[in-house]
Amino acid sequence: MNYTKLLFSLVFSLVAFAVFGQNGRQGQPTPPRPVLQQPAPQQPAQQRPRQGQTEKVPVDLQQADSLIGGNFNGQRIDKLIGNVIFKQKDGTLYADSVYQYKEKNVLEAFGNVRINQADTVNITGQRATYNGDTRTANIIGDVVMRDPRMTLTTPSLDYNLDTRTANYTEGGVIVDPENRLESRRGAYNTKTKMFDFQQDVKVKTADYDIKAQNMRYNTLTKVVYFQGPTFIEGQQGDLYAEEGTYNTITKISNFGRNAYILTDEYRLGGDKLFYNQNTGYGYAEKNVSLRALKDDVTIRGQIGRYWRDKGEAKVYGKPVMETIMEGDTLFLSADTLYSREPKGAITASMIFAYPNVKIFKSDLQGKADSLSYNRTDSIMHMNVKPVLWNEESQLVADTIHIQLRNQTIDRMYMYSNAFIVSEDSLKNYNQVKGRDMTAFFHDGDIRRVNVNGNGESLYFALEGDTVLTGMNKAICSDMILKFAENKLKTISFLMQPDASFVPPHELNEESKQLEGFAWLSQLRPTKQQVLSTQQPAAVQAPPVKKEPAAKPAGNKKAAPRKKNRQ
Repeated sequence: MNYTKLLFSLVFSLVAFAVFGQNGRQGQPTPPRPVLQQPAPQQPAQQRPRQGQTEKVPVDLQQADSLIGGNFNGQRIDKLIGNVIFKQKDGTLYADSVYQYKEKNVLEAFGNVRINQADTVNITGQRATYNGDTRTANIIGDVVMRDPRMTLTTPSLDYNLDTRTANYTEGGVIVDPENRLESRRGAYNTKTKMFDFQQDVKVKTADYDIKAQNMRYNTLTKVVYFQGPTFIEGQQGDLYAEEGTYNTITKISNFGRNAYILTDEYRLGGDKLFYNQNTGYGYAEKNVSLRALKDDVTIRGQIGRYWRDKGEAKVYGKPVMETIMEGDTLFLSADTLYSREPKGAITASMIFAYPNVKIFKSDLQGKADSLSYNRTDSIMHMNVKPVLWNEESQLVADTIHIQLRNQTIDRMYMYSNAFIVSEDSLKNYNQVKGRDMTAFFHDGDIRRVNVNGNGESLYFALEGDTVLTGMNKAICSDMILKFAENKLKTISFLMQPDASFVPPHELNEESKQLEGFAWLSQLRPTKQQVLSTQQPAAVQAPPVKKEPAAKPAGNKKAAPRKKNRQ
């Protein structure tokens, strides 16, 4: 009887060895292994899936060199060794060895693990745990995930075969033909081809290095989506935004929230920002700020445009320019402000303002139809009915040029029909007119004015700044006016003048004015007027959605003010 049992045991062992361990005879191909299928046991009624539920699909063994089955720690485990292949629906798992927990429907795979889904997604690693019920896999150890559009490497990866999504939390690097992306955490949807990156995100393209905390990337369209502070560094300029998109193929950016372009010459920012790196054209909208870095000049408005290759920028929507002069801020407003960088040695760095130019500085105010500022030579040109006010003095001419030195007014040239009026303590108007004038400044105050040609003057003589003693009237081709405490003190005649003194009782309104006299204090701009903003003008916009422009507010005339025009 014992011999009979021993004989059956030997026969069973030989059969098992032939089925699972045979490698084929030497020199001959290995015949295909038979796939043994056993009828699935019928589920008890209480374990069968209810109506509307999806029945679980078993994980089928396709191949293995050997199998060792048994109970380990109270669990039924099959140990499959050598060229192991399991399949479930469109997913296939390959490994050197696999532990199959049949009661849990779980596989533990070891060595050269590979998961393939629908012949499009391939994931490799050293170890993996696969749950057949949830169709999820956790792969660890030098994980590489590939689909036709990208390659992901990471220490560990969770992959869901039903949703076809992958997640990593220990850092990952994504490479496609155009870009390299990395982050601490990330998720990839193989259906939508969309990556979600979080924490220490870095993107390297042929033209830019991008850094962010949260970002999305479509491997199909090659578009990067930003959420949160994002820095983009490039050879031809840097970009910053807190939301928006960047197309790594077309190199077109659409940004929002505190966005800006930074080049060697300019910093252009706004709540909305469009930039085409190929053409070098940028467009900003809402709360626009354009800063010329070399001169520390800032222009603010509602619409801004930038042409990188031309070195030109324009700001619309009641823009205001700010620059520091004499330790004080000079504000300049107009309907349009235009900045141009020099091209070659023969051109200058310029700012143009037009029309409706207004200037405000604590000790200098002005208006004109147009203005140009040569930043290379530090000369400001005011054209078409320019008027300037310096404390109690008013300066008018057909054209006014202001020469700056070390960001301080040094000289002022008044060409054609120059006229200076200075108001004294008794509301009299001292007047000087001539063909041309040159005014000299010191610490922002007028100290001397040279009158060149066709000079005429009216000067009221006071006693103790309270009593009028008469009026001096003179005609002389050339004169020199000297000021103190921003008031006209003396007039010197370089040639013999035709002069007269008129006592107070002989004065009338006509005799108190030279021909062409006009006191224009109602036009003198205040700081509030210069800084006031209106809705952007109706201008043609690039492909950035823009709100309808509102009608400009009506102009208000300011009452005459003397000092502290804040």
